Amino acid sequence: MPPVIALNNVSLRLAGNAGPVDILHGLTLEVGAQETVGLIGPSGSGKSSLLMLMGGLERASGGEIRAMGQDLTAMNEDQLARFRRSHMGVVFQSFHLIPTMTALENVATPLELGGVADAFERAEAELEAVGLGSRMHHYPAQMSGGEQQRVALARAAAPRPDILLADEPTGNLDGNTGEAIMDLLFGLRDRHGATLILVTHAPELAKRCDRVIRLRDGRIETDVAQAAAE
Repeated sequence: MPPVIALNNVSLRLAGNAGPVDILHGLTLEVGAQETVGLIGPSGSGKSSLLMLMGGLERASGGEIRAMGQDLTAMNEDQLARFRRSHMGVVFQSFHLIPTMTALENVATPLELGGVADAFERAEAELEAVGLGSRMHHYPAQMSGGEQQRVALARAAAPRPDILLADEPTGNLDGNTGEAIMDLLFGLRDRHGATLILVTHAPELAKRCDRVIRLRDGRIETDVAQAAAE
């Protein structure tokens, strides 16, 4: 099977106060269907930048990025947004919920915008799946951090994406809550058969992945199957 995501000699250069800064240097890698990949490395190594490139949320300065066989580097912003809506779910460290919308509306509204006919029914099912069946009519300010991240997980999973991208999804949560969120995230991956790419500083989370890629100074330092790593 062709890779779900493929990067070929990808680089990223961003403007800084003292001039251009090279963030990523000539990365080449492939991620297979239903594979779970952990991106690890010290702060500033380029983990989140790599995830943003894979999701079409940042533009590469050089090289080619393909997802589901399509060239993300050749798409304009509207095309990238439509592609993400159809194929990707993204979960961030910050929850990015709309404060004036209930949990149900936060999950259903993106589906409605994408033309999903049963948007609210599907949103209800995903909120039930993350244990928020009794909280779906509450607003973000009425919910704990863990509950808000559950809403974010439901929102990411509701389109039934081929690819789930998660950037430090437990970073703002305490240990027990974070562990519960990761159980849910891996459960959503299993339920939808998605490829999962996870940025984390936590070794115990990386150990749950099929494969671990360690970045350092914007380059791939190691890329090993988890069975080999253990």
